[in-house]
Amino acid sequence: MDQLRNIVILTGAGVSAESGIGTFRDSGGLWEEHRVEDVATPEAFARDPDLVLRFYDMRRAGVQKAEPNAAHRAIARLQRDWPARGGGRVTLVTQNVDDLHDRAARALGLGEGGVIHMHGEHLSAWCTACDARTPWHADLIDSPPCPSCGARALRPDIVWFGEMPYRMEEIIRAVEEADLFVSIGTSGAVYPAAGFVRSAAELGIATLELNLEPSQGTQWFDGARHGPASEVVPAWVEELLGAAAP
Repeated sequence: MDQLRNIVILTGAGVSAESGIGTFRDSGGLWEEHRVEDVATPEAFARDPDLVLRFYDMRRAGVQKAEPNAAHRAIARLQRDWPARGGGRVTLVTQNVDDLHDRAARALGLGEGGVIHMHGEHLSAWCTACDARTPWHADLIDSPPCPSCGARALRPDIVWFGEMPYRMEEIIRAVEEADLFVSIGTSGAVYPAAGFVRSAAELGIATLELNLEPSQGTQWFDGARHGPASEVVPAWVEELLGAAAP
């Protein structure tokens, strides 16, 4: 434990699935009725903006009805308690566009900004006219004006397929400085996030997978624990914090 300080956690859809947020590749997932090409690309938005906006309005409404589960709360607890136990930083990177990690953190008194949303956020709107980003909880289908510039050029603040994820330099630096990289609830199928474990492994950083089942990149991990996130994540956090107790 003395050598374990900085931790990077990458989370994916499996963390929020037990909160009722659909995963996007399984049967019954987000894309069962909508092809990716129809709702999650810049080309789709240019071709049929109403379809895309209706889809994301539906998703935004669903996210606001969901609640953080035991996995979100355990990760927030680790972020709060790890430094006090003599650890270093816990950098949380999520591919999820819900705000459940953020709400779990706030419930424990953690400040804003502790979650890196590399794929954007449902509860944010991006103005393509002035580049402003605004917290957003309502629908976008009626093309409301941008609060900053007044242009009717708002779109979901979501990284679509073919677009560059947010804060990549910061994420790469955190991985390079980590002593442990943990992937939770990810399929290992979506790049560049799926490549983080290989980068960590090649740098000699310890790696751990916590997932419902082996991911597509499971061979790159030093260890793996499989099962529902609401069970395996709290158990791992308890073990980690217990080992670090004074």
